[in-house]
Amino acid sequence: MINVVGLCRRCIGEHTPYIQKFLERHGALAVRPQVPAVTCSMQATYLTGKTPAEHGIVGNGWYDRELAEVQFWKQSNHVVRGAKLWESIREKYPDYTCAKLFWWYNMYSSADYSITPRPLYPADGRKIFDIYTHPMGMREEIKADLGPFPFHTFWGPAAGLPCSQWIADSCRWVEERHRPGLSLIYLPHLDYNFQRVGPDPALVKEDLLEIDRLVGNLVGYLESREIEVTLLSEYGITPVDRPVHINRVLREDGWITIKEELGLELLDAGASRAFAVADHQVAHVYVRDEDHLEAVAQRCAAIPGVEAVLSGESRAAAGLDHARAGDLILVSDARSWFTYYYWQDDAKAPDFARCVDIHRKPGYDPVELFLDPRRRFPKLTIARKLLQKKLGMRMLMDLIPLDADLVKGSHGRVPEDSLDWPILLGAAASRGDGERVEAVDVCALLRQSLLSP
Repeated sequence: MINVVGLCRRCIGEHTPYIQKFLERHGALAVRPQVPAVTCSMQATYLTGKTPAEHGIVGNGWYDRELAEVQFWKQSNHVVRGAKLWESIREKYPDYTCAKLFWWYNMYSSADYSITPRPLYPADGRKIFDIYTHPMGMREEIKADLGPFPFHTFWGPAAGLPCSQWIADSCRWVEERHRPGLSLIYLPHLDYNFQRVGPDPALVKEDLLEIDRLVGNLVGYLESREIEVTLLSEYGITPVDRPVHINRVLREDGWITIKEELGLELLDAGASRAFAVADHQVAHVYVRDEDHLEAVAQRCAAIPGVEAVLSGESRAAAGLDHARAGDLILVSDARSWFTYYYWQDDAKAPDFARCVDIHRKPGYDPVELFLDPRRRFPKLTIARKLLQKKLGMRMLMDLIPLDADLVKGSHGRVPEDSLDWPILLGAAASRGDGERVEAVDVCALLRQSLLSP
């Protein structure tokens, strides 16, 4: 199963000749995404056949009410409830093996072989790019053969093709040594420029050609070993031109508490009466007192760019009735997306706001894909900062702008046009009824395809 992130029917065509031929050979289904249509939630739904209310993954991150902290991009599989696809296969074939290559929640799962990005954090404050593998000894073996994982191309301003190429190579490496019954492969390449410049095929022609060549080479290798291949995606990315700053509105109305540290502002989630955890085109709003729920809901509904406010029955109907989810769930309109920004003066923004810092920010930040355009010689600045780091000096890699208008593509809501939905191609697609399938039903189709000749 090759997860080609961002792939949808609209972008399959002249710039993806191999994928187009694969579609013609094997058929395709448009997948109506589960809200929120974001990486962690959709992957959990695909692998369990359950909604976020059941498997618990309500987004890429959420607010932990007991710790009073926002938690993003955690990796333990223990947070995902429900039997996984390969576990259900083992009910019939106990010796069935699975390799999970860069799909999320990869640590401590029951997969036999796992590789996932995992930096090292020594006590002296350094951050060293690396991977986590299971079995643990596989880490040094695969790096010796393939070289270190190009972590800087996995996310941030330099994000691009090399990380997807390394992941594809790791699939070959695992296949030749272990031949797992199921391989889950994650190719994120399209995600980057689709968010930077938008998903118009004319603007991302080179990205489409690159992922098409990569997929074609990988599928050709797998099929030469008589391996059946399924292509799928988690979401389609659609054009946006309006960032919506929910937390700034809530701050203006006095719902948010800010604490100042070293002259900069931090969101004090535990002390706030209401605040939003933004995640692409969906935001979870946590309201401390139930008596204030209606007032906060009315205020959020009045914000330009907010299309829906889910609570109570509508929250449950969306499959998001879970303790981790916000008391209110906001969904943007088609042209908008939600930022985590809460400061009103950029001079007061926290130091991590200008860094690639996916764990400290209380929300998802696609602006991390950009270098600050106001810097005249950014590469020289990066080289100087890396030299400082190598010499053991403290430095801040503060190269990220605070201009949310730069972002041109997003996802998370259900697009109006099914051409922008995620897609399922291959033998599993032929088992569907019609041209569309619900995200929660993809797992059953995959299971049928694996269990039946």
